[in-house]
Amino acid sequence: MAVDPRQVLAAFLTLSMFAMLGNMIKKDHFDNVEVSLPMLSSQSDSKFSVMRVEDLEGRKHSKVKEGPWSENGQELKTCWNRPAKMEAEQTKGFITFSLTGGPEYHVSQITDAVVIARYLGATLVLPDIRGSELGQKKNFEDLYDSDKFMRSMDGVIKIVKEVPAEVATEKPAVVRVPNRASEDFIAANIEPVFRTKNYLRLATFFPSINMKVREKRNGDLDSTACLAMFGSLELKPEIYEVAERMVERLRTISRKSDGHFLAVDLRVDILEKKSCKESRDTGRKSCYSAQEIGDFLRKIGFDGDTTIYLTQTWWHESLNPLKEIFPKTYTKDDIIPVDKKGEFLRSESSELERALDFHICSRSDVFVPAISGLFYGNVAGKRIASGRTQILVPSQVPASSARPPDFISGYVTKKNHLAYSCYC
Repeated sequence: MAVDPRQVLAAFLTLSMFAMLGNMIKKDHFDNVEVSLPMLSSQSDSKFSVMRVEDLEGRKHSKVKEGPWSENGQELKTCWNRPAKMEAEQTKGFITFSLTGGPEYHVSQITDAVVIARYLGATLVLPDIRGSELGQKKNFEDLYDSDKFMRSMDGVIKIVKEVPAEVATEKPAVVRVPNRASEDFIAANIEPVFRTKNYLRLATFFPSINMKVREKRNGDLDSTACLAMFGSLELKPEIYEVAERMVERLRTISRKSDGHFLAVDLRVDILEKKSCKESRDTGRKSCYSAQEIGDFLRKIGFDGDTTIYLTQTWWHESLNPLKEIFPKTYTKDDIIPVDKKGEFLRSESSELERALDFHICSRSDVFVPAISGLFYGNVAGKRIASGRTQILVPSQVPASSARPPDFISGYVTKKNHLAYSCYC
C-alpha cells in the first residue's frame, strides 16, 4: 500500500507540536513552582540576593551573535513616578529591622520596610545584617552603599543610622510581616500597633515565593516599592569592583565566543536536599543536576568551548559530568582574584559569596537557573530591567534540534514578573 507523503508530513508536524507543547508545560511548571519557605526570623539561614540596578547610561551591553547566543532585548525604562516628597514634620515614630537570611532576601526586606515606613510616616533606622549563626552580625555598610541608599530615599522616608538614645531605652513592639504585605495588611495589623507604641521592630517572613505582578491599588506605595526594590540597594564599591573583575575574567576566558559566557545557579548543597532529589508533582521539577544541565545545554546548541560560571563556591565531584561536556566550567574559587579569596570565601562570608553570584548571574549573556527559587526570581527581575532577557529554564529535551528560544523563562515570555510593573 502506497504511503501518502502528505500524511507523513502531517504526522511529523503533529509529533513536533506535541514535543514543543511538552517543553512549554515543563518550563511553565518550573517557573511557577510554589516553594514553601521556612518562616524567617532574625536568625534564619535562608538567602536572598541584592538587586542592584545599575545606571546603564553609556554602558550598553553588546549584542550577541546568532545561534545559542541570541540577541538580548532592549533595556527597559522606569515607568513609575517618584513618590511625592513628604512634608518635613516631626517623626511619628521609629521602625527597626535586621537583614537576615543572606543577600538573596535583603532586597525584599528592604522593600517591605520602606513601604511600611512610608505608609506610617515613620522614621526608618538603618538595619544591621544578621548571619545564620547566633551572634554573627555586620553593619549595613559592610555590604551595601549606605550613602546611596539614604540619598535614594531622600524625601520618600526619613532614615537615621541609629535609634535616638531616648528611644533606645525602650523595647520595640515586634511585628511579623509577610513578604510583599498588602496595604490592607499594614492598615489592619501594623498601623494599630504603631499608633500605640510608635516604636516597631519588623520581622519579615516568606511563606512562599511570589514574584508575580499583582494588581496596582495604591500608586504612591507601588512607586515606593519599585524605587526601594530596583533603585536603592547597591553593593559597596569595593565589593562591586571584585564582582566586576570576575565578570571581566570570564569574558577574557571566552575569547572564542566573543567574550560571551553563561551563568548557572547550581549549588551542590541545595541539590543534595531531599526536596530537590524528588519531583514535587508528576511532570514538575524544582531543580536539575549537573549532568542534566550539561545535556540540556548541549542539546540546545551550546558547543564544548562555552564558558560556564557556577554559583557553587568550591568544586565538587558531582559537578564532573558537566565539566566533561563543557571543560570551561568554573566556580568562584577558580576565578576570584587570588588576593580576595581570604576575605570573600570564608564560612562566615556567605553574604559576600551570594552577592558575587547575584552580580555575575545578572551580567552574564545567558542565565540558567538549575534551581527554582528566590535567587532565580530576583536575578530574572534585574535582567528584565536591564534588557538581558536570555533566561533559559532547563527541561528534558526530546531531540537535539531544540532551540534556546523554546526555553525562555515564562517570566519573560508572559511578562508576569513584578519587574514589568516597574519597567516598561
